[in-house]
Amino acid sequence: MSDKRDCDKKSCSAPEVSDFKNALKQFQELVEKTVTQKTKKRLGLSIEDEDEIDYDKFYKTTKTIFGLEIKDHNIKAFFTKISSNPNARTEWCEIFGCFIGESDAISSQLEEENMVFLISEKQQITHAVVKRQDVIKSIVKVPHLDFTVISSQKGVLTILNNQMRVLATTIVEDTAWITGCEFLPQLKCVVAVTERTIIVWDYKSKGSQNNCFIIKPMENALLCVCTVTMSDRLAKDNILMGDDKGYVHLLTLTSDHFGLKQCKGKKESQVQVLDSKTFNFVKRKLHDDWAVKVKYFSELNCFGSCSSDSIHSFVLDDIKRLGDNLPVKEFSVPRGVNAFTYCAKANVIVTGGNDKLLRLWNPTINSRPAGKLSGHQHRIVEIVTNEKDQHVISLSSAKIFRVWDIRTLSLLQVFHDNQGCPGEIETIAMVFDNDRGTLITGLTVINIYSLTHMIQATRQMPQTHEKRINVLVYNRVFHQILTICSESILKVWDLETGYQIYQIEDAHGLNIEVTCAAIETNGFCLATGACDGTVKIWEFESGQEVKALPLDQHSKDECRLLKIVYLKADESQHGLLVLEQSGKIKIIQGNSAQSYLYVTWMLPESVSFPRRNPVVSFSLKPDTLQTHFFPDIQLLSEPASQQVDTENFVPSLEIKCFDVLKVEGCSLIATGSANGTIILWDFESASVRCLCKMNEDSQASVLQASGVNAMLFLVPSAFFSRKISSMPSAAAAVRHSFRAIPEHRSSSFNLHKENVKSEDISIQITTEDTSKYKDIQYLKISGSPKAVAEHSPVLASAHENGCICLWSIQGNLVKELSPFSKYPSVPLTALCTDISTTMLLAGSREGHIMRWSIASFLEDPENSKNQIKEELCWRAHSTEVVDLFHEEEKNVVVTASIDGSVRLWHAMNGYYLGYFGQPRKFELSDISRLILPCDVFTFPTIIKEQSKHMEKNKKFEYPLMLDRDKWNSPIRSPSVLKEPEHVDKIQDFRFFQALTSPKIQRQPLESFQSGNREAGAVFGFLPIYELEKPVEVSVPQSLQWKKAETSSPTGWSMETGFSGE
Repeated sequence: MSDKRDCDKKSCSAPEVSDFKNALKQFQELVEKTVTQKTKKRLGLSIEDEDEIDYDKFYKTTKTIFGLEIKDHNIKAFFTKISSNPNARTEWCEIFGCFIGESDAISSQLEEENMVFLISEKQQITHAVVKRQDVIKSIVKVPHLDFTVISSQKGVLTILNNQMRVLATTIVEDTAWITGCEFLPQLKCVVAVTERTIIVWDYKSKGSQNNCFIIKPMENALLCVCTVTMSDRLAKDNILMGDDKGYVHLLTLTSDHFGLKQCKGKKESQVQVLDSKTFNFVKRKLHDDWAVKVKYFSELNCFGSCSSDSIHSFVLDDIKRLGDNLPVKEFSVPRGVNAFTYCAKANVIVTGGNDKLLRLWNPTINSRPAGKLSGHQHRIVEIVTNEKDQHVISLSSAKIFRVWDIRTLSLLQVFHDNQGCPGEIETIAMVFDNDRGTLITGLTVINIYSLTHMIQATRQMPQTHEKRINVLVYNRVFHQILTICSESILKVWDLETGYQIYQIEDAHGLNIEVTCAAIETNGFCLATGACDGTVKIWEFESGQEVKALPLDQHSKDECRLLKIVYLKADESQHGLLVLEQSGKIKIIQGNSAQSYLYVTWMLPESVSFPRRNPVVSFSLKPDTLQTHFFPDIQLLSEPASQQVDTENFVPSLEIKCFDVLKVEGCSLIATGSANGTIILWDFESASVRCLCKMNEDSQASVLQASGVNAMLFLVPSAFFSRKISSMPSAAAAVRHSFRAIPEHRSSSFNLHKENVKSEDISIQITTEDTSKYKDIQYLKISGSPKAVAEHSPVLASAHENGCICLWSIQGNLVKELSPFSKYPSVPLTALCTDISTTMLLAGSREGHIMRWSIASFLEDPENSKNQIKEELCWRAHSTEVVDLFHEEEKNVVVTASIDGSVRLWHAMNGYYLGYFGQPRKFELSDISRLILPCDVFTFPTIIKEQSKHMEKNKKFEYPLMLDRDKWNSPIRSPSVLKEPEHVDKIQDFRFFQALTSPKIQRQPLESFQSGNREAGAVFGFLPIYELEKPVEVSVPQSLQWKKAETSSPTGWSMETGFSGE
């Protein structure tokens, strides 16, 4: 009969299995054919159009083979994988969204990377919460009232507020040692247990009256106490207590037990004794040894108690079991349980005892533990839970703390507490404050560890790529990020989750480094440039190659591309502006009729400038404007006076960066060189200018001595309504639409010409009428030329000396910024701004990120009242920042570094959100916790200074002055000068002795903050003072030049976290 049933079952499933096998065979043939075609295409071999398998054909064939149940995104992901990397390993199950070995890979990553604690400088509470030769027995956190209850062995009960300052305290005399305490939420009293009594303390007593009630005698010695939290219990509290005979007691306390006993006439402290026989105790023997701890878990509606008994080690059940004889749920652990805790988020109970192991239990299964954690070398005495991160912190008798991740069953960190006497301890009080992320411990004093969360790879650094990052580009349309490393591995990431979408290896060929990239405005096309000068255009969504600029075999120049900007991309034409390492700036184009890109335009390489007025005019060929985006240039011949001028100079051709601005009324290209030269090409005024500082004494131009590393045009929102565009670099270098080319030069607005007489100026930005792309918004500006000039663009340049220079497009240096730092100036390497140009961000060679507020400054740069304010500074990397950008919708900043990581930060406070490549999904909504990467040890600095100390303003060195009081007072002269012939020397001696610094009337300090928990152990409770700005003393003009070397900024305050080093 069994053989017949097996035969029937096989015959029923045979057609289905056969059909599925045939479908798999057909799909395997389709994949092999597609991979073969992609490999041939990469090798340059021809493929017949009829046989070519594109995405549409692959999609239809796959749907035909497997049916309509196959999801579209799985088909697209599979096709993208085999198209970008034909040699990649594929499995048939991937088409159904299943990946073999993915869970193993993620689990291995989780073992390497975990949420860890960065132990800061611990803070000790100096208040007298214990007597001499006393120890703390219990610490209880009361979340709904935000205070902490502490009890000491010799009878001191203390309540501390959220600033850890004493709210109330009492000393219970003539009683046995206290073994534990708890808070009664309904009666709002503190309950403590001793070896023979129960103490109830009414901490709300007014004045010096301190009511304490002592319930005694108790039959057994009470060892622990906890409160049963039930919402339906009004005006009464239930408490659970464990004793030295293994009993667990249940006692109900009401206001009637204590209200009638209060004697309001007395003002001194009262200790009233109540007979324990008047109370109704419910108890049950659950252990054969001491019941050392008891807790109630409201999430499970159960209580738990533990003992060193090996048979009845841990009991978990309903409190109703204390009043009946029904069996209880018992957990047996060798050598018993000393401590336990419950993580509601993971639904796991953790126990620890004398066998030095932590055991994880499912609350419903008591036969065997779900997992074990080993590592302690001494017995475990206490365990607490970090509920938010699903962490457990265990403490051994050797005062060794261990932090565990119960999701991955891995050890995260170990640290030691050195308070008290050396050697093992019986117990130590410990509680975790989930609201503030702090660990509070107590033995002889209270220690608070501000355990700052920290994403750390325990075996390696956080990495997005294995090699240094070359390119970071953001696609604002698809909300995706493109990163390219020096190994030419191109990866695309989702901004919101941090997950990788696809990757392309050897995009420009084997061992050819990809050095730059840009994404066009609408997000559909991607352009990449390589070290050999080749350029390729890709379809961003699928990763398919569209066009390429072939290698120039005859070029002798250094063809390595440093930067690329997308000018235009549509079905008919592509336009790119590229910078070569040789200093050449070219326009590369390609149309639909041609399969390759080609060079159509080049900026002149060298220009000779007069030193006193470094401006040179050139002529334009307007007929080339529509085809080349920028008109061809012909430099005008120099006059005879300039040809013999020996003060002419030719700037360096070692161009490191450039930026371009192309809107109606402005057509600018700015380049920056390694020697500090900045050249501004203005195609509206047909002039090229070398931007220089002006020497105030000689009125001559002085070149920037510090090299330029990054450039950025800052366009105020009032100048024109900008369309959100994809930027070729994190510096947001292009804020324009390059299709907005003026058709008639006569109608364009020239900001440089001085003969503008029109009072009403109208600027209109237009775009080509295509159905595929959105039009740029129209902007109309009416007013005087002065009003328009107030909102003109500003050019920002980041230099090797660590400063940022802001230039007007007329070539004048408007302002020079120096980042606020206690360290020496370091080179700035990257610039970016938000889409509305209200903030400016810069990255440095040492990995710092600075943020300035520039909105008011850009409204009128010439107005000295509109200042730039530095608001935030934080360490993002331990090495150089390559690029960065700001995303407005999520309000985050993304940074890339040569360390191979791309990291995500909150723009307002500099909090770390994660890095691209981590296995966990980003939590962009959770910005409450301060998180640091493993290689960063300093917290973000919020600069609240309202003056202008970060700008190079004038400061004064006060000279010495004669103090008349000292001059008139008798001065003892040296003995050698007491002879009459030394009268002149005595007068000189008196004169120099009477010189003193000028006395400045200082205002009293005004405290505006009582303390800051994040300020550190030393300064955490010192008030922070705000200094009022002193009255400036007039100084002679000849002394003002010394301002920068000697004076220090005043009138500022800083809010910063402590260092974790």
